[in-house]
Order: sequence, then structure tokens, then C-alpha cells
Amino acid sequence: MNFYSFEPNLFKELVSFNANFIPNNMAKGLVKKEENYSQWYNEIVIKADLAENSAVRGCMVIKPYGFSIWEKMQSVLDGMFKETGHQNAYFQLFIPKSFFSKEANHVEGFAKECAVVTHYRLKNCENGGIEVDESAKLEEELIVRPTSETIIWNTYKNWINSYRDLPLLVNQWANVVRWEMRTRLFLRTAEFLWQEGHTAHATKEEAIAETKQMIEVYAKFAQEYLGVPVIIGTKTENERFAGAEETYCIEALMQDGKALQAGTSHFLAQNFAKAFDVKFLNKDNKEEYVWATSWGVSTRLMGALVMAHSDNNGLVIPPKLAPIQVVIVPIYKNEEQLADITERVDKLCQSLKGKGISYKFDNRDSQRPGFKFAEWELKGVPVRIAIGPKDYENNTWEVARRDTLSKEIISNDDILNHIETLLVDIKDNIYQKALNFRAENTHRVDTWDEFKDIIENKPGFIEAHWDGTSETEEKIKAETKATIRLIPIDPEHEEGKCVYSGKPSKHRVLFAKAY
Repeated sequence: MNFYSFEPNLFKELVSFNANFIPNNMAKGLVKKEENYSQWYNEIVIKADLAENSAVRGCMVIKPYGFSIWEKMQSVLDGMFKETGHQNAYFQLFIPKSFFSKEANHVEGFAKECAVVTHYRLKNCENGGIEVDESAKLEEELIVRPTSETIIWNTYKNWINSYRDLPLLVNQWANVVRWEMRTRLFLRTAEFLWQEGHTAHATKEEAIAETKQMIEVYAKFAQEYLGVPVIIGTKTENERFAGAEETYCIEALMQDGKALQAGTSHFLAQNFAKAFDVKFLNKDNKEEYVWATSWGVSTRLMGALVMAHSDNNGLVIPPKLAPIQVVIVPIYKNEEQLADITERVDKLCQSLKGKGISYKFDNRDSQRPGFKFAEWELKGVPVRIAIGPKDYENNTWEVARRDTLSKEIISNDDILNHIETLLVDIKDNIYQKALNFRAENTHRVDTWDEFKDIIENKPGFIEAHWDGTSETEEKIKAETKATIRLIPIDPEHEEGKCVYSGKPSKHRVLFAKAY
């Protein structure tokens, strides 16, 4: 066993910047986000053990630490879905190609991203290689699901007969494949994890109410758990989900001034019901097509977590989503001290467990305390506690918070209440910091010159008038790479002129460059 004689109060001076105490990947340090935001993001994702690129181009391996955060997200969202009456189901990965042709807008929206299965067998070659067995060609090619509307609505045809079968409220946790050409871990990968809700209703009003309800659920999750302030609105016709009549969205602003679409909810009207002939007998015994919605969020939320909160020291995780909320690092110089410290730590751990607070006692003797401090800071654990011989004698703990990197000495009598309060304070501070950032980087402009200057030099959200035409929207995108992120729900009426065309406009919309 290795023993260390460092005290907490001297520890930072002795080792925090000493590469001998810090693992190789941490000693080099992260690139600063101000210098290269894209590289900073990638380094955090990889060095904090969230994910890595797989052997298949454009795909990723989510590592245990990253997946544990996703599991927390899943758990919270799943509970929120069930509270609103939804049930989970699972539908197959493969979709007959003919299903896609039944909804024209849908197939047009996904055609360029589809992976297609054409054969079902391989065979050995004479030279020892393997090739496709041409005799095993499928009668009908299969699409690896990019989204499940078509297969689900073909299934719903068998489940729905009368108004008594409605509403049908189903959610699926699954993986999907969209063959992206330019990928980035969590934000855009060829395969990703998500949930997709698919609901059927007897009336248009019920379906619209469902669509709005679920975007509110996403907004609540983003703000209360992810710590990310979001704006709710609707997409323009150009930006709507393929096959939807209306798309509601939540948009968040990342620290580089780019927007991130964090969730969408779609009013599908009767488009898919008509395409797959899904009808029901109403209370008057008349046959009608059902009304539909779909809604989803994905592992893109992991990217939002990293980009919205992290700093140049590494990951910052909102406490409610942290796999480990409190890490405890012992500092000792002999076995007797370690035994005493461990006894006190065990009592604290039991108290934390009783409060539902996740913890880790990092008593590895294979790593020095400096390594542990750097590792858990990089991995974004909200609260780090150190305890050495003097802390033991003084009946105290040294408590550091990840969001501000500040430290304080807390008595043993107060430690549990302090941790509980601190986790709430960290949650609130993380959210408020992101909210302040968004406010400071939201710009209201009235001229095209102002618009171009902001997009080029002060990225963020831009509130500007738009004449409502797709032509203008496309020209703005072509010239600046900025898109209309959303049209505010119940926008404030304000007579004005389109920032690009000069034509009349009655309210502002939200522009930004986006992921």
C-alpha cells in the first residue's frame, strides 16, 4: 500500500500543478474553449470518459461513465412520460422500403440519410475473403429505421378500431440510423440513441394539446434537470419535421453562441393515418381518420450538457444527472490514519445513502490524491470532499464545489446539511449562469448590416423581423449560415420590416447559427 503525507490545506500548493501527480492525459490540459471550441468539446467528451469514436465511421461507443448520465436522463424522462399517461413499447429496427413511399414528404425528408439492407447472407470466397451472397437478395429492401412513424402507423392500423381505443399513447426507447456525412460525438452521429413518442387521437384538438404538452415536458426537463434554459417555439415550414403539419421545438444557446435544438414535438395531423389507412369508428358510428403526434429527444442532450456548462478544467455536470454527486478523497500517511478516516467516511456515506445522494469513496491506493482530484474535476463531479489527519482531529471536512472551484472547511456536525444545500445551490447556479449567458448574447437588430455584424462577430440569438417567405429564409441562410431557429409561441405583436427584404412584418423571429 502507498501512503501520502499531504494535508488538504497544503495539497494544492504541493501537487495541483505538478505533472508527476496528474495522469498523462490531464497533465497536458484541455485546449481552452476560447481558442478552439470544437477541439475543447471533443477533448472533454473523450478525456472525461463519456464516449469515443467506434471502428465504424460516424458511429460512437458510449462509455460507462457517459452511459450512466444517459441512464439518469432516461430515468427522469421516462417517469415524466408515464406521469402523462404514456406507456413504453418496442418496434422493429427494419422498415420495408415500400412503407416510405406512402408518405411523400416523409420519404423526401429522410431519403439521403437512409441505410438500406439489400441481402441477408454472406459467403466465403476462394481467396479466403467474404462477399455478399447474391442469391440471398431480399425481395424487398429494408430501411434501417431513421425514425419509426411508418412502421408504427402500419402497426396502429391493427390496434385502432373505435374511439374506445383512443387516445393511444406510446413511447419507444431505441436506436436509429441516419447516415450523416459530417459527424461529432453526441451531436451528430450515424447511429444514436433516443426516445420517440407516437400518439393517436380522436380529434385534432386532442392531438395539438398532446404536441404542446410534450414540448413543455421537454422544456421542464431541460431547465430543471439539465440546467439549460430553453425557448419554446414553432419551426418554419422549411425546418419542420418531414411529414408534420406543425413542429414545436426547444432551442438552447451553447457557450460558443450557436443554437442547439434540444427537443421537438410534431403535430402530424392525419397525414400518416391516411397514408396507412388508420381509421376509427367515432361515437356516432362514423368512420374517421385518427389524428397523430410524434416527439423525441436523443443523446444530443449529452452534447448540450457538455457545451452549456463545462469549462477549461473539464466537465461540469448538473447534480440531478451526475452519476456521482459526491466524491470523497482520503489523504493519509499510515494505515492507522486511513482506518480512522475510513470509519468516519463510512458514517458519512451511510448518511448520504439515506438521503438518496450518490457518492464514491475513492480510497484507491494505486493513485495519488492529486490524480484523483484532477480526475474527478475533469469528470465534473459536483462536490468533492477531502479529509486528512488534521481534518479528522478537528472534526472537519474540506468541501470543494465543481461549478465555482471554491473550497471551504465544514464541521462534521454540519456536513450532511451542507452537502444537501450545496447540491441545490450548484443546480441553481449552473442554470443561472447559462441564463445570464443567453441574455448577454441575445441581440435585437433591425438592419441587415447589424444582422451580418452580429452573426460574424458576436454569435448568439438574434431577434429580427422576417417577411414570412421561404425565399427570404433561404437567402439569409445562404449568405450568413444563420437559420430561423423558431417562431415564438404567441409572439409579441410589433409592426416592422423584414431585416433582409424590407417587406412588412408583424413580429420578430429567432435566428442563429446552429448545430
